[in-house]
Amino acid sequence: MILIDGLTREYAGKRVVDGLDLRVEKGELFGFLGPNGAGKTTTIRILTTLTKPTSGNVFINGFDVARDPSSVKSQFGIVQQHISLNRDLSVRENLEFHARLHHLAPEVRRERIEELLEYVEMTEHADKLIDKLSGGLKRRTMIARALLHRPRLLFLDEPTVGLDAQARRRVWDLIRRMNIDGSTVFLTTHYIEEAEALCDRVGIIHHGCLIALGTPLQLRQRLGMITVEIQGCGQGCSNATDYRFFPDREEAAAFVSSLPGQEKVLMRESNLEDVFVELTGQKVLDK
Repeated sequence: MILIDGLTREYAGKRVVDGLDLRVEKGELFGFLGPNGAGKTTTIRILTTLTKPTSGNVFINGFDVARDPSSVKSQFGIVQQHISLNRDLSVRENLEFHARLHHLAPEVRRERIEELLEYVEMTEHADKLIDKLSGGLKRRTMIARALLHRPRLLFLDEPTVGLDAQARRRVWDLIRRMNIDGSTVFLTTHYIEEAEALCDRVGIIHHGCLIALGTPLQLRQRLGMITVEIQGCGQGCSNATDYRFFPDREEAAAFVSSLPGQEKVLMRESNLEDVFVELTGQKVLDK
């Protein structure tokens, strides 16, 4: 569905995307992670035809992003990080307006809007103004809007930012359902647990380069399945936490037993955030 070959993008002589190669298969739920300034946003802008690459080739479902942007736009829908709905219109009116932009025939758009309202569980809210909706309902409306023209690829840019835990889980369920129903999903998120819970594979970009690619389990296995957190070593020592990674609990336990015993020690399973921090040297939300 997505083919990126040797992609570069420069601004004022600075290369923000540096020889990026990436393949995303049809039907995949793919997570794209990276610290702020890593090149993630620029890559997304190129994929969605908003920015032209300096060099390299990018294809969406076989269409060249640089040479055939009109065909590319027909292949994808996008749910942006920031709410971009018309606040003076109702849910249904927002969908109607967007369907007209996609030149859907009247009978087609009426049927499609009703279908999507039911799909995202928004039928009972269809005639409410956008300003009267919770953050979670606004997100579901944006997802319905992105699906109007039956795209084969859906870009989700921070789809649950600002949502409470319950609303976030409902959006997760919707994302899973869209993927099961055949949509290829390209997800960017600052919530590592979101990528770990949802994605078939994850790519991590840093300084414009793809530095890790694989399933969440594969990336954890490369780092070590067990994490040992060591905090302090008695009076006068730093309170900074040291992290060590081991392939299994036996090796981790042997390491812990070798410590002097003045430390606070926690042994746990590793996670995708451990992988991210070790590879990039910073947490996702670091500025």
